[in-house]
This record gives sequence, C-alpha cells and structure tokens, in this order.
Amino acid sequence: MNGTNFSDWCEQVQFHLSVLDLDLALQYEKPDVITEESSVDEKTFHKAWKKSNRLSIMLMRMTIVSSIKSTLPQADNTKEFLKIVEERFLTADKSLAGTLMDDLTTRKFDGTCEMHEHVLEMTNIAAKLKGLGMNVDEFFLVQFILNSLHSQYGPFQILYNTIRDKWNVNELSGMLVQEEARLKKQDQHSVHLVTQGAKKKNYGNGIKRALPKHHESS
Repeated sequence: MNGTNFSDWCEQVQFHLSVLDLDLALQYEKPDVITEESSVDEKTFHKAWKKSNRLSIMLMRMTIVSSIKSTLPQADNTKEFLKIVEERFLTADKSLAGTLMDDLTTRKFDGTCEMHEHVLEMTNIAAKLKGLGMNVDEFFLVQFILNSLHSQYGPFQILYNTIRDKWNVNELSGMLVQEEARLKKQDQHSVHLVTQGAKKKNYGNGIKRALPKHHESS
C-alpha cells in the first residue's frame, strides 16, 4: 500500500488471508484467556486465533511501504491494526477520489493521442474511483467521454443525443474511432484541395509574368 489506495489494499489483504485460511482473527474477537477449565475446542480455537492474528499483522505490515509503515504504531490485534491503517489513510482516499473525479469531469480530448487511448485513460480513471469505493455508472462515463470531445465532434454528439439506444463504453469507443478516421480523412482532403488551389494560382501568375509586353508602333 502506498498511502492512497486503502480500499483496494484492504480488499486484497482480506482475500489473501481467506485463501490462506488465516482470516480467523479478522472474523472473531480475541478469545478469553485459556484456563484449566477450558475445553479442548476452546484451546484449539485459541491456538488457531493466535496464529491467525500474528501472521495477519505480519502480512499487512509486509504489504505497506516502509515510509508509511514506520509511522504506524505497533498493534497486537489484527482488527485494531486494520482500524489504525484505515483511519490514517481514509483522508488520503477522499483526497485522491476528489482529484480523480475532477480529472474525469474536466479532461479534454486535444488530439495529442489516439481516440482509443483517450477513452482508455478515462475508463482507467473510473476504475480507480471504483477501487476507492466510488462507482461511476457506465452511462455517466459515456457522457463524460462525450463532453470531453473537441467541437469538431459536435455533429457526432448531436447524433448520439438523437438516437434512441444508448451505447456502452466499448460501443462508444468503436464509433469514436471511426469518426476520428473520417475527420482525419476529411482534413487531408481539405489540405489537398487548398494545396492544389495554391498551385493553380501560382501557375497562372507565372504565365502572366512570362507573357511578353506588346509595344505600340510609333
């Protein structure tokens, strides 16, 4: 964990502890101290809980970067340690979520990358927000992508708003890639026409300059 992904880290830790069958200390509170009157089952549970608790804390500390780990207080209880980490990084998660949401809603397609890359970047931002507990509905994401387009995609946006069926992100990406190719081809054709027009103009001026001047006979 690097300090800005607690939600994702916590989910992964719980998954790995469950797979390793070491999540007992996460599921149950610390058992009472063993006495002579304790049953065999109680003694067995106590031993298993202690092992789960010790290894769970070790695993969690191992997955936190050193710069952050050194600032965390010691804890001898898995649930308590997890709560300490959560409280420490909850603010960082909120701050990162705000930054990502601002990026998602204000990002603009400026043509410096391909359209499919632009859509992928915005999709990745939405995925990061989901990892922080903020799920972005797919159709909201589609609208954010449409809002990020340059004015030359205006007719495309109008078309989308008039059709009855709504596209998912993959469908939108495919249609935008086609529109990008069409606009590029259109721009190339326009440049070709301008170039040809300039050549004809220069050719005409050259002919005029080359024509000899006629002098009236005296």
